[in-house]
Amino acid sequence: MITLAAAMVTDPVAIFLIVLVIILLAPVILNRLKIPHIVGMIVAGVAVGPHGLNILDSDSSFAIFGQVGLLYLMFLAGLEIDMYHLRLNMRRGILFGLLTFFIPMVMGVLASVYILHVGWLTAFLLASMFASHTLISYPVAARFGLTKSPAVLISVVGTIIAVVGALIVLAGAVNIHQSGSFNLIGTLSLLGRLAIYCVAVLYVYPRLTRWFFKLYSEKVTQYIFVLVMVFFSAWISAAIGLEPVLGAFFAGLVLNRYIPVNSPLMSSIEFVGNALFIPYFLIGVGMMINLRVIMSGNTLYVAAIMLIIALASKWLAAYIAQKAYRMAACDRTMMFGLTTAHTAVALAVVTTGYNMTLPDGSRMMDEAILNGTVLVILVTCALAPIFTSGAASKIKIRSLSTEPDKAAGNLRRIRTLIPVSNPVTSPSLIELAMMMRRHRTGIDADMLYALHVRNDNTPASKATGTNSLRLAAAAAAAADSSIETIERFDINTVTGIVNTILERDISEVILGMHHKNTIIDSFLGPKTEQLINSTNRMVIISRCYIPLNTITRIVVFVPEKAQYETGFSQWVLALGNLSYEIGCRIIFCADTTQQPIIRGVIREAGLGIRHEYRDIADRDDFILLANRVLDDDLFVVISARANSVSHSSSMAEIPMLLQRYFSRNNICMIYPEQFGAEPQFTFTDPLGSDIVTTASPLWVSLRARLHRLNLIKKRITHRKSR
Repeated sequence: MITLAAAMVTDPVAIFLIVLVIILLAPVILNRLKIPHIVGMIVAGVAVGPHGLNILDSDSSFAIFGQVGLLYLMFLAGLEIDMYHLRLNMRRGILFGLLTFFIPMVMGVLASVYILHVGWLTAFLLASMFASHTLISYPVAARFGLTKSPAVLISVVGTIIAVVGALIVLAGAVNIHQSGSFNLIGTLSLLGRLAIYCVAVLYVYPRLTRWFFKLYSEKVTQYIFVLVMVFFSAWISAAIGLEPVLGAFFAGLVLNRYIPVNSPLMSSIEFVGNALFIPYFLIGVGMMINLRVIMSGNTLYVAAIMLIIALASKWLAAYIAQKAYRMAACDRTMMFGLTTAHTAVALAVVTTGYNMTLPDGSRMMDEAILNGTVLVILVTCALAPIFTSGAASKIKIRSLSTEPDKAAGNLRRIRTLIPVSNPVTSPSLIELAMMMRRHRTGIDADMLYALHVRNDNTPASKATGTNSLRLAAAAAAAADSSIETIERFDINTVTGIVNTILERDISEVILGMHHKNTIIDSFLGPKTEQLINSTNRMVIISRCYIPLNTITRIVVFVPEKAQYETGFSQWVLALGNLSYEIGCRIIFCADTTQQPIIRGVIREAGLGIRHEYRDIADRDDFILLANRVLDDDLFVVISARANSVSHSSSMAEIPMLLQRYFSRNNICMIYPEQFGAEPQFTFTDPLGSDIVTTASPLWVSLRARLHRLNLIKKRITHRKSR
C-alpha cells in the first residue's frame, strides 16, 4: 500500500491556520456538491490527520477544543429549543425516548452475544453504545427553521431519555465489573445524585442568571458568564458520574429562557460556536479514524455488524413512533436523522470497555470493537446530516404549502420608528423594537428606523444625536438585524417625528417614557402627549428598569371595547412576539367578550406562547392590579386616544394612577392605531420648541379624588347588599 505522508506541522500558528482554511473551504466546496458541510469537516479531519496525510497530529489542542466543541454543540441544541412546544410534545417524546433506548438495547445485546460472541456484561455495555446518540445534525434542522417542528422536539426529548439511560447502563456495568455483582445501591446512588443535580441547577441557575443580567448589561461580560455556567454544569455532571454533554445540554435548556433567539447575546453565542468550536470538534472526530486498521483483520466484519445494529435499531424506533403518532414519512426520516449519530457517549462506552480487563487478562472490548466503533461514528455522523437535510426540506415545503397565508407574514409589512434622544436608553429601545416585530426576510421584511431630531446646531446637540444613532445601529447589528438611521433638523421634536411618519409610511412608533422633572409636569410629558394627538399610528411608550430578558411575566390591562379599534390585532401580535422572544408567559386582564378574540389572533399567528386570562369586571380592578404586578413583571396598559371607540372618562385618569400606584414597576403604554385621516397638527408658536397645551394637573387631581370616592361608595354598597 502506497502511503501519502507529509511532514507533520508542529508550529501552533501553522496548525491554527490549517484548521481555519479547512473551516473556510469545506462549506464552500461541499455546498456546490449538495453535501452537508458537517460531513466535509469529518472527511477533512481524516485527510489531514495522523492516519491520513499526517499533516496534523491529534494532540492536546484538538482534545481540548474538540471537547469544548462537543459541549458547545449540545449547549446550542438546548438553547435553541422552543420550550413551549417542547412541553406540548413531552409525552410523545418520552415514549419515543423509551423506544429509541430499549430497541437498540435489546437488538444490541442479542447481536453481541449470538453474533459477536461476547459475554453478557460486554453485550450490555456495547448495547448502551447503540442506545445512545448525539444531536450532531440539529444545526441542520435549525438552519431550516424547524426547531418548533414536532418531529424535532420529539427527537430532542428522546435524546435526553436515551442518553441518560445509556449512562445508567454504563455505570451499572462498571459497578458489576468492579464488585463482581450488580450493585443496586450504587445505581440508586447515581440516580439520587442525578436528581439532586437537576433540582439544584433548576433552582440556582435561573436566579443567579437573572441577578447577573440585571447587574451587568455588557454583552461580552454576559457571554463569558453564560460560558462559565455551561462548563460548570458540564463539570458537575462529570463529577457525579454522568457525561459532561448531558450537563451542557441541561444548562442550555435552563438558560434558554434568558437568551432570546434574536438578541445580541444569542448572535454572539451562535457565531463563536459555528465559526470555531463546533468545526474543531468535527475535524477532531475525523482525525481519530484510521481507515487502514478498519480494513484489516475481522474489524470490517465486526464494524459491519455494529453498523447494521446501530442504523436498524434507530430506524425501527423512528418507524414505530411515526406509525403510533400518525406522522408523515418525512417526520420519520427527521427523527431517524437526528437520533442516528453516535459520538461522545459511544466513545466513552467503548473506551471504558477497552480499558477494563476480564479475569483471563483479556480486554472486555478488543481492538476490533474499538475500531468498529470508530467506523460507526464516521458513517453515522456522515449519514445523519444527509437524512436530516433531506427530511428538513420536505417538512419545510409541507409547512409552507399547507399554511400559505400564515407563511406570508400575517398582515401587512410593519415599519417601526424609534425616536432616540439619549445614548443611554437607545440600545434598550432598539432591543424592544426587535423583539416586538415578526422576523421575516425578503421584500416583505419589517423595517426599523432610528430617528434623532434636533432644532439647533450646537456641538452638544450634534454629539448627542450622533452617539444615540451610533449606539442604536450597533445594537441592531449585534442582533444581526438591519436598521436605517435618520438624523433630522426640524422645527421641534414632535414635528420631526410626525413628518418622518408621513414620509416613511411608518406603522408604529416606539419611544421611551418621559422623565418627570417638575411637580406640575404630566406623567407622559408634553412632547409625548402632543405626538399621540398628532398621529393615528400605534404609539408604544416604554419604561423598563430591568433588562427585557429578565422579565418573568407580561401583564396586559385591556380596556372595554378595545377589540373594536383598528390596531387591535397589531398590538396583540406585538406583545405576543415579545412574549415569544423573552420566553415568558403573558396574562391578559380583559373582559369575557375580549378573551376569545385575543386567543384567535394568537392562534392564527401561530406564536406558540403561554397566554392566560383574568376577568376584569370593572375598571376599578385596575387599581387592584398594583398589588399583583411584581417588580420583575412588565405591566402593559392598552390606552386610548380621546376620539377613539374605547376611550372613556376613566381612561384619562390612568396616567395619574400609573404615577401613583405603579411608580416602581416596568411599564409599557400602548395607544393602538386608529382608523381615519391623520389629525391636523397645529402649533402655538411655530418658532417655539415643543410647546403644547395640557390639561390642568389640579383638575386631573380633583377628578381622581372623585373617582376614588365613587369607588369607596360602590364597595360599601356592595358589602351592605351582601
